[in-house]
Amino acid sequence: MACAKFCVYGRVQGVCFRASARNEAMRLRLTGHARNRADGSVEVLACGESAAIDELERWLRIGPPAARVDALTRDVAELATPASFTTA
Repeated sequence: MACAKFCVYGRVQGVCFRASARNEAMRLRLTGHARNRADGSVEVLACGESAAIDELERWLRIGPPAARVDALTRDVAELATPASFTTA
C-alpha cells in the first residue's frame, strides 16, 4: 500500500470538490481524506494501490465540473491506515 498527499489549487472550495474527490477515491477503493485549507486550496490524502492513486491524481487535475484547477502538488505521505475516505 502507498500513500500520497495532494494539494489542489484554484477554484476548489465551494464547488463540491471534496465530496467529488471522496466519491472518486471510494470508487478507486482508496482511503484517506479531503480537507479545505485556510489558503483556499484542498488537501487530499490518498492511501491504497499505487495505480489507483495515480488515477485519482489524473482526476484531481480536472476535478468536478464547477472547479478550476490551476495547480496540483503531490508528495509521498507516511503510510497511514484510515478506515475510509472522509471530508472535513
